[in-house]
Amino acid sequence: MRRRTRRRRLSMTSLIDVIFLLLLFFMLSSTFTRFSEVELAAGGAAGAATASDIRPFFLRLGTDSLDLNGRDIAFASLADGFGEDAAPVVLVSMVPSVTAQRLTDLLVALRAVPGAKVTVLERS
Repeated sequence: MRRRTRRRRLSMTSLIDVIFLLLLFFMLSSTFTRFSEVELAAGGAAGAATASDIRPFFLRLGTDSLDLNGRDIAFASLADGFGEDAAPVVLVSMVPSVTAQRLTDLLVALRAVPGAKVTVLERS
């Protein structure tokens, strides 16, 4: 005679444990902050938009210093350093030891200058 086997109920405990572990993993590995974006434009060929009567501002970025046309300036007073120019052309040069975060901070500060056209020069 055959023995009747009773089917055991499936335990949901291990499934719930896996779901909670996945939930914990995804919550800890994701970020809930929005990062700001800095617009960068690639330099192109000089055209009619570049006029010889427009004098660019030369901005030299160091690890602890910031010079605008050879004068020391602070990040807070950067927008005032361009004077009455409606759309200043700014050339940014960096010391080799400048971090990417410092350059990003400068580009964010230059956003406050209305109409500023920023060009970041590369090291040679």
